[in-house]
Parts: sequence; structure tokens; C-alpha cells
Amino acid sequence: MVGSFHRDTWVEVDLDAIFHNVASLRTFLRKETAIMAVVKANAYGHGDVQVAQTALEAGASYLAVAFLDEALALRKKGIEAPILVLGAVRPEDIQLAARERITLTVFQQEWLEKAKQWHQDGPPVALHLKMDTGMGRLGVKEEEETKRIVAMIDEHSAFSLEGVYTHFATADEIDTQYFSFQYENFLRMLNWLPYQPKWIHCGNSATSLRFPDKVFNMVRFGIAMYGLTPSLALKPHLPFELKEAFSLHSRIVHVKRLLPGEKVSYGATYTVEKEEWIGTVPIGYADGWIRKLQNFQVLVNGVKAPIIGRICMDQMMIRLPEYVPVGTKVTLIGKQGDAQVTMDDVAQYLGTINYEIPCTISYRVPRIFLKKQSIMEVRNVVLDGNRYV
Repeated sequence: MVGSFHRDTWVEVDLDAIFHNVASLRTFLRKETAIMAVVKANAYGHGDVQVAQTALEAGASYLAVAFLDEALALRKKGIEAPILVLGAVRPEDIQLAARERITLTVFQQEWLEKAKQWHQDGPPVALHLKMDTGMGRLGVKEEEETKRIVAMIDEHSAFSLEGVYTHFATADEIDTQYFSFQYENFLRMLNWLPYQPKWIHCGNSATSLRFPDKVFNMVRFGIAMYGLTPSLALKPHLPFELKEAFSLHSRIVHVKRLLPGEKVSYGATYTVEKEEWIGTVPIGYADGWIRKLQNFQVLVNGVKAPIIGRICMDQMMIRLPEYVPVGTKVTLIGKQGDAQVTMDDVAQYLGTINYEIPCTISYRVPRIFLKKQSIMEVRNVVLDGNRYV
């Protein structure tokens, strides 16, 4: 194992795949359409600064995160590109955002009134107005409130309205009826503005890939940047190949032969029916490989091996197709030869979406970043009380 971490479980993040996905979108979109790379949640578990740098190199010009802490972490790691916070920021933190040149979302008049009290002077804060066209999350819905917000921004020298945006609830579904409703709603609401701000964006990954003529002049590229399709229904309809960037691996640390009638793991839920080779793998639910994955299959020497018994906090057991030596590589997500376990496979088994899977693989699993045949390892570091890898 390359690097200085000391456990036999790791994630590989293929930055060339990230670059490919962003560059392909850059080619697919109109030249004047900007790309905002969404790197919230530690870049969906991939590594925030590494993904941000790669996305910017590939043609993105703006970044997006969920919370102010995530934006500040990127600034501390040397990222100078514009960053939009998509979620709510406490009004009393607005001066910190101004000082760090972080763009904020304004979503209601009450928030702006409080923010004005905390930011009377100093560097201006760029704001993007969020409109709720049918998502039911953050955003203004009424014409009068929208007009009052814009007027308040315009009369305050420390604020500037840089953008306006909305978010679609069903852009990843084949049925476009509700998408069309939201899109028409957004067009109607844009007419409430006395002028057009610099950026207008409504395109998430699904919208960007399906409706490039309806994204205005910026898209927010999230899940597809990581090579994951926004929904299984869209897989056959992609305009270009998406390359999955995240793979998860471990190594067998113990091999034993069990005889018929012997039990495996907590609760003794698995009983050996015939002589079997069992391998112990150092990954468990504390790493995000949760107990519901019992009976799911991983890859050993290109062959599928089922997880047997209950997954423990730090370890799990697999039934081996044959004896293999300690140290043999186990792939939980990714490829081995012609065999593959995809993020969608894991998500389908758990009854969830692929977005959730990389986000749940915890900080204590080291990330190794692969770029142009070179390996860049990033150790666990502590930043503002949070662990990033």
C-alpha cells in the first residue's frame, strides 16, 4: 500500500474521471454557459479541495457548497475561486462571508433585514436570490417579497445581487410534467425582477444533461461530476459517458476454515452448511459500510464473495470462493478484472440513491487521489474541529 496511513481499507478517487466529466460537460454546453461545480459534503465524500481544483482545471469557474463552514475550509486550503453557499447562513456571520469573498443565498426578506444589521459597511457581499418554484425548501414565492428584497439589496452599498436561481425536484425523472411546471414558474418569477443579474441558474446535473437549452447562463454540476447518473432512468439517455471516480477497497487480514454447524458474527445469524473458507475484512459500519449490507457481495480476485453474518463496527466476514492468502485485495465498490460493483449496485441493495453512498463512507477511511498515473495521498487532518481526508 502506497502512503503513510496504517490500515488496510482505503478509497481511491480518480481525479482524471472528475476532469473528464467536467470537461465533457464544458464541451456539451454552450460556450457562454458557466459551470458551477458542487463540492458540498466534502465533495460528496470524494475530497473537497482536490475535486475543486480538478473541476476548475477542467473548465468550471464557480464552486458551490451547502454551508459557510465548507466554504471557509476551501478558502483555508487555498481555493480562491468564487464560492456560493447554497444553504442558510446565520445573519450574524455575514461579515465573515464578506471578508472571505463568499457568495451567500438570500431566500427571505426577514433574513436580509437581520443581515443588514450585522453588515453596515466593509467589503460588499454578493448574493444569489433563491426562488422556490415548487421544491418547497428554501426560497421566495411571492412577487411583493421578491421586489422588496431586491430593493433592499440595491439600496444597501454592502450588498449586490449577483444571481438568481431555483432548484428542480424531478429533473431526473422521465416524466417532465412537474419539471415543466417549475420551469414555467421560474420564467414567470424572473419577470418580477427589475433587472437581470449576472447569473441565472436552474440547471442541476439532470437538467444540464437533458435540457441544455433551458439552463440560462450557468449550471450547477453535482452528482454527475463524480460519474454518477442522477437517476437510473436517465442512464440510457446520457449525452456523453460519465466516468465513476470513487472506488472502495480493503484487504483480507485473516483467513480461517470453518466446518458445518459453526456460526459467524454477532447474533450467530449465519451458520456454515459445508466446509467454507472465511475471510475477515477490516471495514464496518463505523466506516459507513452499514449493517444492512449483510449478504451483499464484494469482489475477491475478480469473483463475487458474499458478506456473511452481521457487519461489525470495524470488521466484516466474507465467504471466499476458495482459499486466498492474507493480504488479498477486496473491492467493495469498483472493478476487478471484468467484474464490477458499482455505486448504483450498492444503492439499489440499500433501497436508496447513489448520492448517499460516497457521503456515508466516513472520514476514517483514507482517500488516495489518482491523477495522470501519479498517486497523491492526503492524510487525515483536523480543521476547525472537523476531520477531512
